[in-house]
Amino acid sequence: MKPIDVLLAISVAVIWGMGFIVAKAAMSHFSPILLMALRFTLTAFCLIWFVRPPPGIFKQLFWISLVSAALQYSLTFNGVRGIDASTAALLVQLEVPFGLLLAWLVLGDRISLKQGIGIVIAFSGAVLIIGEPKLSGDLIYAFMVIGGAFTWAVGQIMIKKLGNLGGFRLISGIALFATPQLFIASFILESDQIAQIQTASIGAWAAVAYLGLIMTALAYAIWYRLLGDYSVNQVMPFLLLLPVTSVSGGIFFLGESLTVKIATGGCLAIAGVALITIQRWPFRQPASP
Repeated sequence: MKPIDVLLAISVAVIWGMGFIVAKAAMSHFSPILLMALRFTLTAFCLIWFVRPPPGIFKQLFWISLVSAALQYSLTFNGVRGIDASTAALLVQLEVPFGLLLAWLVLGDRISLKQGIGIVIAFSGAVLIIGEPKLSGDLIYAFMVIGGAFTWAVGQIMIKKLGNLGGFRLISGIALFATPQLFIASFILESDQIAQIQTASIGAWAAVAYLGLIMTALAYAIWYRLLGDYSVNQVMPFLLLLPVTSVSGGIFFLGESLTVKIATGGCLAIAGVALITIQRWPFRQPASP
């Protein structure tokens, strides 16, 4: 990868990692799906004036948005609402082994012995985290986060099959379709949306701005551009920084703490992901933007 792309990939991981902290704080006021609907509303409103998705792929974008945005974020952030953001960020690491397994099944990517061992270690770490007594009454939330990790991986495979459309065009299209999907889901599953919007503080709206403009519009645009230029397994290793950022942010900003069992499970999950993703790649000329 080019040095500038390495820096961009690192920035995406840090932005996403802090997104868990910001969203957790914002959910003290907004319900999770409504928060995601507002997030994508802001993203769509800001991007649609400048970049528009290709009209020929609206059908694909509808399904990609449903899976990788509406369903994924509904699962993930309902899960984050019920458990620590730092714990959720560790469980989200399963998106990497999920992504590798799906890339093998759908795209025909090869899985090496080292990667296979990494998959086993990563899932072993998740099992250890889930077995923490602290989570015994909140397992539904933990499994929501894991379900979100799986649907995220599915969405990335769907996106990869589209080819390189350009990050801003792709996220603009996804936000355009995800916004009504998320508002409909919020209307069905949540309540008091109008009251939440009317009584939101400046801090709550600042969180929406971070999630919509920085975490989504900027970070995802960079991510999708990298995903178009490089293989899935080349860009995935940088997500190792995501849990480090989230755990640090959860401890310093939210006052969260890690038990020995969760910390050990998290280390195993990260180690497994590292085995999966950190490898030597042959030189590959990036595709034209």
